[in-house]
Amino acid sequence: MITELGHFALILAFLVAIVQMVVPMVGAYKRWPGWMAVAEPAATAQFLLVAASFAALTYAFVGSDFSLRLVFLNSHSAKPMLYKISGVWGNHEGSMLLWVLILALFGAMAAWFGGNLPPTLRARVLAVQASVAVAFFAFILFTSNPFLRLAVPPFDGQGLNPLLQDPGLAFHPPFLYLGYVGLSICFSFAVAALIEGRVDAAWARWVRPWTLAAWVFLTIGIALGSWWAYYELGWGGFWFWDPVENASFMPWLFAAALLHSAIVVEKREALKSWTVLLAILAFGFSLIGTFIVRSGVLTSVHAFANDPERGVFILLILLFFTGGALTLYAARAQVMEAKGVFGLVSRESALIINNILLAVASFVVFIGTIWPLVAEMFFDRKLSVGAPFFNMAFTPFMVVLGIILPVGAMLSWKRAKLGRVLHQLAPALALAIALMALVWVMQTGRSMLGPVGVFLGTWLVTGAMIDLISRTGKTRDLSRLARLPRSEWGKAVAHAGLGITMLGIAGLMAWEEEDIRTVQVGDPWSVGKFEFVLEEVNKVTGPNYTSVQGQVLVRENGRDVTVLRPEKRNYPVSRMPTTEAAIDYRAMRDVYVVIGDPQADGGWVMRVYIKPLANWIWAGSILMALGGLLSLSDRRYRVAAGARKTPAAGVPAE
Repeated sequence: MITELGHFALILAFLVAIVQMVVPMVGAYKRWPGWMAVAEPAATAQFLLVAASFAALTYAFVGSDFSLRLVFLNSHSAKPMLYKISGVWGNHEGSMLLWVLILALFGAMAAWFGGNLPPTLRARVLAVQASVAVAFFAFILFTSNPFLRLAVPPFDGQGLNPLLQDPGLAFHPPFLYLGYVGLSICFSFAVAALIEGRVDAAWARWVRPWTLAAWVFLTIGIALGSWWAYYELGWGGFWFWDPVENASFMPWLFAAALLHSAIVVEKREALKSWTVLLAILAFGFSLIGTFIVRSGVLTSVHAFANDPERGVFILLILLFFTGGALTLYAARAQVMEAKGVFGLVSRESALIINNILLAVASFVVFIGTIWPLVAEMFFDRKLSVGAPFFNMAFTPFMVVLGIILPVGAMLSWKRAKLGRVLHQLAPALALAIALMALVWVMQTGRSMLGPVGVFLGTWLVTGAMIDLISRTGKTRDLSRLARLPRSEWGKAVAHAGLGITMLGIAGLMAWEEEDIRTVQVGDPWSVGKFEFVLEEVNKVTGPNYTSVQGQVLVRENGRDVTVLRPEKRNYPVSRMPTTEAAIDYRAMRDVYVVIGDPQADGGWVMRVYIKPLANWIWAGSILMALGGLLSLSDRRYRVAAGARKTPAAGVPAE
């Protein structure tokens, strides 16, 4: 009964979304306040109905209702409760229901907190948001219905993919979707502004908080996914340039560019057309990511579905919304005339360079991701574009971005003196160069990747600190720091986090040590300055798996450091083995041990990695997200400062 109610609520939400799409848009065109006012209660009703539908599906998973086809395919009675819940979105149909739930949530939040928007713009934003929801409701109900019943309910289910039975991946998709789908509201603001025929500083103030929130969620989601891949898959890497990894990374880059570009629109009334284009492209690339994950056109270990029918449906959604928005963008180009004038050396120019680097880097990732498909379709050749291409093509843009970031952050608006800023940053530059030279001398015979990473990390972190200190005045009154807007602190923390992440990536890639060998129980072996002993191998039984677990003693310079227990698990229900790496996490390095298959001579394959600065990658990501949250807590973000007051009822704003 509850399942049927969930299905019915989803259909009702679809109908409400159609009303929200049509009535407020007509009302805004005709300047009918009553019709425009339909948008707010419709957005709230749509969200509550989708939430009820999602709750019904969750109830079915928690209660192991195997009469529901989706529960049978993705759950099992012996599965821990956390993974019963995460099983709701650990599949195609459930994840799409989560997608529309978040889509409706952002629409409802725009209605709840958009009281200071002009009525016509608010009505159009909510109508455009509802139109996206209508498309995805239709996709779910007609091709991916999560509420299908089985004629003969089975005794038990097939279980969730064992790779997904992990706390990190349980929370990874919701955060990622909050970022993906959060960009839809930026898209709705952009299209509504184009229809309205007005893009100004107030519009940028309204868009920035939504962009910042989506970027923060994307940052957390990508970091969680990267960390999961690092410790769960057993291959020791944090990023594989997999098509689905790239699908989340491209919108993140565009969102970062949009965030910085909107600042220029707000402060200087410049870059209007570029900012609107970024808002369209950011959500467009979110839709491209959805197409990649669910169409089966590109092979990936992360893909949810391999269904051409679903792929065509998503492709049509992508073409309609992105193509339609770009067509409207071209038609409305004349209303986005820039007003602000600025010099070649200015913060505006630095932000333009920032935007170009981020956008071009994203297109490089897109080309590398989609090229195998293009080669197969048009040249009948099967190609594989791997990490070497992406590292070579993508890295230079990030290096240049890291170099200009501290300088651009301290330049003045309109006109600036570059020499003055460089003089302030001289201590940071000297320290960065000195540490780079020191590392180069110490790592004789290795590449420049490590020293360059040390330079960029030091330069960004110290540059952010100097930026803050420069705001204390000539007297260096540190009490001024407490009075700085939170957005200034957020900017400094986020830039420092980027530097720490860059340093972690460079250090890991440059100085990692790897060793693979067959080991007998009791035999010692060495990797770098560490000595390992496989003390024993035991069979272990978990809640829904059996495991072969090794016990490895780790010594450093003759001193016992820790005992690691890597596992090779087997899940009887899904008949799928997984590798569970054992990791000794430390601030400056990780010791990473994996146990492999038994050998004919009684030995075991053991793989060991020594990973310098690995945790700095995720520490930097946490700092970037924290910086975004600090900025989001700034009152100027939460309240559209400078926005015009809502006119009296019946007097629509133009």
